[in-house]
Order: sequence, then C-alpha cells, then structure tokens
Amino acid sequence: MLILVFFSASGAAAKVFASQQEALTDAFPDATRIERRTLLIRRSDVEKIEAITHEKLESKILVIHSAYQDDRLIGIAHIDVHNVRTKPEAFLVVLTPTGLVRSVRILAFHEPLDYLPTPRWYEQFTGKSKDDTFRVGHDVHGVAGATLSARAAADGVRRMLAYWQVLLRTAEVETQAP
Repeated sequence: MLILVFFSASGAAAKVFASQQEALTDAFPDATRIERRTLLIRRSDVEKIEAITHEKLESKILVIHSAYQDDRLIGIAHIDVHNVRTKPEAFLVVLTPTGLVRSVRILAFHEPLDYLPTPRWYEQFTGKSKDDTFRVGHDVHGVAGATLSARAAADGVRRMLAYWQVLLRTAEVETQAP
C-alpha cells in the first residue's frame, strides 16, 4: 500500500492511506464488477435522513459503489468525507446487502495523526446496523485524545446506514437477480 505524507504549514502530518480505487478493490476482492452511481437526494428523503442522523445533511449528492459477483450484489460502499475539527478525513464504509457494516477503512486524514484512531478501533463498527445508536462512550468506544475523530467516524457510519435505510435498501436488494 502506498502511503503519501503531506506536511502542513503548522508541521502537522496529513496522510493519504489509499486511493478510492485501491480501497474499493481491497473491500471487494471477489467482485466481478463495481458500479458507481451518483444519486440526487430528494427533499423528502433529506428530511428522513436528517431525522435518523440528527444532523443537517451537508450534501444532497451521494456517490455509491455497488459491488457484484456476476449478478449477485455482495456489498455497497460510500466514501464519507467530512471535517473532524478543522481539516478533512475520508473513510470507506462498506455494508452488506442487508445493511450490516462490513468494514470501515480510513483513506485520508488531515488532522494531526495523534488524533487518528487505530484500524482496530474502526473494527468495532463491523456487524453494526441501523438499530445501533453509535454513541461514543456507550456502544462505540471512545479514544483518549481523539474524541472528535471518534464522533466524526460514528456520525459517518450512522449517515451511511441512514442512506441505506432511506435510499438503498429497496433499490439495491430488489435489483439482485433471483
């Protein structure tokens, strides 16, 4: 894996851990194809998503990657990009077709690396669903010195599950071949 390191004017390191293509290939090694779709979220769906996430949706445009093995859907992914404190991070959230978190992988982190949770910390999201609350310090472990990073990650996973619940569940599952 190629790791690029950038240094800001303040001297804090920022890392890009994987490209979009590398992350999708790693997430879906058995896929025979990965389809990229861009969705425009309708106002009524924005309201539903915001009710689930308890936050204002920053973008009405959603890019989803659906992975197939032949005609069978094997997973759905989204790259969530958001600010942690003042600088962005990007991570890939991968769901099973039934809406369970399969994996969360950090792709880029531009805050000081001291605020970056470990890959093992991200593993705690595996198996979680829309029924989980994603509250840091409760059903999501906190990270000493990285509370904002932990909250941002929990919020990003919650957002992806809201997208699945409102926009993707019926469309993705129903498009599978019998």
